[in-house]
Amino acid sequence: MSKNARLILDEKEHTLPVIIGTEGEKAIDVRSLRADTGYITFDDGYGNTGSCESEVTFIDGEKGILRYRGYPIEELAEHSDFIESAYLIMNGELPTRPQRLAFSGLLRENSAVPVSMSYHFEGFPNEGSPMAILSAMLSSLACYFPSLATNNREKDLENFNHAAAVAISKVRTIAAMTYRMGKGLPFIYPRRDLAYADNFLHMMFSEPYYDHVPQPEIARALNLILLLHADHEQNCSTSTVRMVASSGANLFASVAAGVCALWGPLHGGANMAVIKMLEQIRADGDDGTKFIEQAKSGERRLMGFGHRVYKNYDPRAKIIGKACDNVLKKLGLNDPLLDIAKKLEEAALNDDYFLERKLYPNVDFYSGIIMKAIGIPVEMFTVMFAIGRMPGWIANWKEIASNPKGRISRPRQVYQGPVSRSYVPVEKR
Repeated sequence: MSKNARLILDEKEHTLPVIIGTEGEKAIDVRSLRADTGYITFDDGYGNTGSCESEVTFIDGEKGILRYRGYPIEELAEHSDFIESAYLIMNGELPTRPQRLAFSGLLRENSAVPVSMSYHFEGFPNEGSPMAILSAMLSSLACYFPSLATNNREKDLENFNHAAAVAISKVRTIAAMTYRMGKGLPFIYPRRDLAYADNFLHMMFSEPYYDHVPQPEIARALNLILLLHADHEQNCSTSTVRMVASSGANLFASVAAGVCALWGPLHGGANMAVIKMLEQIRADGDDGTKFIEQAKSGERRLMGFGHRVYKNYDPRAKIIGKACDNVLKKLGLNDPLLDIAKKLEEAALNDDYFLERKLYPNVDFYSGIIMKAIGIPVEMFTVMFAIGRMPGWIANWKEIASNPKGRISRPRQVYQGPVSRSYVPVEKR
């Protein structure tokens, strides 16, 4: 049974269709509103606006539900891995064994960057932002793989699997090279015999005569971080990717724009903020007890707790919290920051103040702690976020490129500037 909404404007009634998603989400279709009435809707920040119909990810923030292509994040975290989940997100189904082998082969074949491309790193200052370098290098892939970035949707979709493998495999290599450039260290080439997360850690921490072999628990924890960040519906960076893609831009240009959006501290910098908060607590000579009271009184802001979407426990946080415990136990670290973090976690899970406000530790809280524990510097945290989010960006680019009826994104505005004025020549001003 079809539903409609009725809107009365200037004493005239207008009928607007209602769209219902497969999970029961309801939306009022206002696409004809301006043409029919001369009005537009106003929704600063798009918090109540559906920008698209998508088949990739479902979130129910009130119930704490996250599903990739219908699969609960809890099941994927337990049974799948980043690469299999990436395939699922981009293609809609879990891969068969031959499909998994073919995709893994593409990733191995495209793990190294062209030699001429590596020379670009010489032009960046060592202290340059890793996110700026990552965005620039991803965008430059269009120069090195022009047949995969034609800005012709039909041609780019024909080569989608290859382009997706280039982006997912090389973003990891570029990230590791960026880290080593900043440290003044020689680049380490990827190995074809290593799994995705293991290969990244190899390129990050190996030396010319020493191959870094990560402990299995560490590699699994990093793999889990990437899987849990692989997509998260229409957030700022994903929406940016879709907007750029709507112009017909190629995959590499679109994901490079996603990196730029993620760069902002209100989006991708949350896990960095967690570590900075812990460092400040330590600098104040506090074990977290004083900070908790200050946070409850509004004097200090508690980073890594609560979420804009989830009004319940972030389902990713429950998963990664266990992994965090395993990593810390395995490494046997004696780090004051980690002790403070455990103190904050204990308070948030037991103090009525936090429970009543549903200020639970979120995925950023635990991922920041894990990455610090395994030696990834704070300035690389957002880069790690970008590596993980690549499959979701790619899947959303594909949805846009595959829609023959898609239109270029072009939001409207409510103008509040000066009314019509007359030009005055400069000599009379």
